[in-house]
Amino acid sequence: MRRVRRTPIHPRIELIPLIDVMTFLLTYFIFATATLMRVDLVPMQLRQFTSGVAAKPAPAVTIAVDLEGRVFVDREQVKVMELAPRVKEKLEKDKKTVVYLAIAEGQGTVDRAPLLQELWDRLRPLNITVNLVGKPGVAAANRPTVPPPPGSAPPAPSGPSAPAP
Repeated sequence: MRRVRRTPIHPRIELIPLIDVMTFLLTYFIFATATLMRVDLVPMQLRQFTSGVAAKPAPAVTIAVDLEGRVFVDREQVKVMELAPRVKEKLEKDKKTVVYLAIAEGQGTVDRAPLLQELWDRLRPLNITVNLVGKPGVAAANRPTVPPPPGSAPPAPSGPSAPAP
């Protein structure tokens, strides 16, 4: 039987991949150091302008409805029929006037829904934008929710009414 002669295999360590990895790490740390380091600014005195005029807020008209159904224009009680002429008078003084409509929160003695409809109808011919004023967070609770995509599981109930596992 013949013997097969084999040359011994000597293990080799390739340095090229190691050099690539080290170059990448060096580049990464140089970039991170350059971007994360706080740059010292040159201190300088900035001039203050004294000829400027302070900005004035836009004039506003507030229409308020209290729990008893009384209507106020800028804290003066008015009748519903007098509302449009009063608002129009204020708008003629300054075209940039903003109109706000605020309704008192709570359970009143009068149903204010028909009153609000009448106020809205009386303000409509003026062709103005009426901004409704309310408590923060109430509007977010009344926003319609986006329905979940079809085929997805309904959200799990939470709170005290959630069934025990």
